[in-house]
Amino acid sequence: MSPLSRWIRPLLVAPWRALLPAVVLAACAPAARSPDASMATRGGTGAREQTADQQVHHVLNRLAFGARPGDVETVRAIGVDAWIERQLHPERIDDAAVDQFLTQFQALSLTGAQLLEMYPPPAQALAQLARRGGAPTAEDSAKVRELGRRSTVALGELASSRVARAVLSERQLNEVLVDFWENHFTVFAGKDRLRYFLPEYEASVIRPHAMGKFRDLLGAVAKSPAMLLYLDNWQSVADSGRPVLEPMNPRIARRRAAVVQRVAQQRPQLAALAQRKRGLNENYARELMELHTLGVDGGYTQQDVIEVARALTGWTLERGAQGGGFVFRPQVHDAGAKVILGQKFPGGHGEDEGERVLDLLARHPKTAEFISTKLARRLVSDTPPPALVQRAAATFRRTDGDIREVVRTIITSPEFFSASAYRSKVKSPFELVTSALRTMNAAPDPTPRTAQLVNRLGQPLFGHQAPNGYPETGDAWMNTGAILNRINFGLSVASGRVPGVKLVDWAPAKSLNGLPRDQQVDGVIRTVLGGDASADTRQVLLTGTNPFLATRAAGDSLAPVLGPAKPASGLAQIVGLALGAPEFQRR
Repeated sequence: MSPLSRWIRPLLVAPWRALLPAVVLAACAPAARSPDASMATRGGTGAREQTADQQVHHVLNRLAFGARPGDVETVRAIGVDAWIERQLHPERIDDAAVDQFLTQFQALSLTGAQLLEMYPPPAQALAQLARRGGAPTAEDSAKVRELGRRSTVALGELASSRVARAVLSERQLNEVLVDFWENHFTVFAGKDRLRYFLPEYEASVIRPHAMGKFRDLLGAVAKSPAMLLYLDNWQSVADSGRPVLEPMNPRIARRRAAVVQRVAQQRPQLAALAQRKRGLNENYARELMELHTLGVDGGYTQQDVIEVARALTGWTLERGAQGGGFVFRPQVHDAGAKVILGQKFPGGHGEDEGERVLDLLARHPKTAEFISTKLARRLVSDTPPPALVQRAAATFRRTDGDIREVVRTIITSPEFFSASAYRSKVKSPFELVTSALRTMNAAPDPTPRTAQLVNRLGQPLFGHQAPNGYPETGDAWMNTGAILNRINFGLSVASGRVPGVKLVDWAPAKSLNGLPRDQQVDGVIRTVLGGDASADTRQVLLTGTNPFLATRAAGDSLAPVLGPAKPASGLAQIVGLALGAPEFQRR
C-alpha cells in the first residue's frame, strides 16, 4: 500500500470510530506529552485522561472553531477550566472587532418585511410585466435580473457574517452553540420567501437564546416567521366542523376575500398559496415533537400530533404568505377540547393553549434526554456515553432547561476529557473552512466567496431542505470525493487562493521560511496539527508525493469560486497538505 493510500485510508474507514484506537494511542504517546502535563489534573474535576496539551487543543477544537496563532498559549496561561468558564459567559467577553466588521452588512439589522420592501422578489416585476401585456424589452429583462440578484442579498450577507463570526469572534463557544441551534431548528432558505426572514431569525430568535432557557428558545422559534413559513403552520386552521374561538366578522371576511383575490391577480406566484385547501396542517406539530423536543422515540402518537396541531391553529403571520410578525387569530383557532400526551386541555382556550403545549414539551423528561443527547453528540462523541447523557438530562430537568448549565455539565465532564473523545469528531465543511482560516489567522471575508466554499464542500448554509438538519456524525461527511475536495481546499488556502489568507503574513512562516524541509515539516506539524501527526502524515508532508496533485486542476470543485488552481510548493505545499491531513479533518 502506497504512503498516500495509507494516509487517506483512515478517512474512508467506516464507521469512523474504528480509527480511534490508533489515533488515541498516537495522541497518548509519551513524546506528545507536554512538560506541563501536571496540569491534566487541575481544575477540581478529578483525573482527566487527556494530557494538559491535549486538553488545550481539545477545548479549542470542540468549544471553538479551532485555534488562531497565540490561542494555545493563551489557554495554557489562564488554564483550561478558567477559559471554559469565560466562554460560558459570552456577555462578559468584548467582541468589538466583530461588531465593527458586521456594520457593513446592512441586512443583518433589518426585518423580513423591510427586506421585502427593499429587495422585492423578481416575480413581482414579472407579474407587473404580464399585466402590462406585450413582449418585455431588454430593459425589462435587465430589471428582472437585477431584482433576482438583489433578492438574495440578505441571504448572502447572512452567510458571510456566519463565517466571519466563527473566524473572528472571541465568543467562540457561543458561536458553536448558535451553529448547533440553527441546525437543530433548521429552516430552508429556498422555500418561498423564507430567505427574507433569515437575518431576523438568527438575530432575534437563535442568538439571544443560544445559552438561555430552552423553553424561551422553543417559544421564540415557534412564533418566528421563518419557522411558521418553513413548516406551514401559518396556514393551519381549524378543520371545517370544528368550533372556533371567535366567529369571523362577515364584513372582515368579505374584505379579506377581496384582498386575497386582488393579491392573486397581481402576484400569480401567491395565487397557488391562496388557493391551497385550508384546514389543519400537521407539519410543524410533527417536527416540533420528533425533531425539536421529544425525539422520534419520545412516546407520542399520531393522535398527539393531530392534537398539538389543533392547539396551534391560529398561530400565523400578520400578512400571511408575505410574512409580517406573529399574530394569533382566534377566528381560525380550533377551540375544542384536546388530550395531549395524556393531559387534558379544556376547550375554549386560545393562544395560551399553544403556550401550554410548549411548556409541556419543553419540560418533558424525554425532551431533557433528547436535547442532552444531541448536545453531547455535538460536543463529545458521535456515540455519547449514556451516563453523561443522563447527568446532562438531570441538569436540564433541575434547572428548568438552562442550556448554559447543561452545556457546563457536558464540557467539564470526565467523558469530555477522555482519551477516546480526543480528535474523535469529523469536522463538518463549515468547521473545516472556519478552522483553517483561524489557523492561518485569516482576515474575515466581506464577500460571499468564503461562504460559497462551505457550500462547495457539501454544506450550503441555510440550504438543508429537510427539517432534520445536517448530520452531526462523521460518517455522513466522508467519501472519496469529499476527501479530495478537502485536500484541494487545504492547498488552496496555503497557496493564497482563499480570500483573507496570505502565507507571507502567517506568523509561523517568518521563522519557517529558509529552513530545510524536514524542519519546516516539524514546524507545521507543531503549529497546524498541534504536534500530533502520524508517521504517514509526516512522510506525505516530507515528500509532497500526493498523486491527487497531478489531476487537481481537472478535479478541483473549488475552481468556480476561487478560479484556476495554482501549484503549491515549498512551505505552501507543506501547509496545504497539513490542512488536508486526517489529523486536521478531526476536532
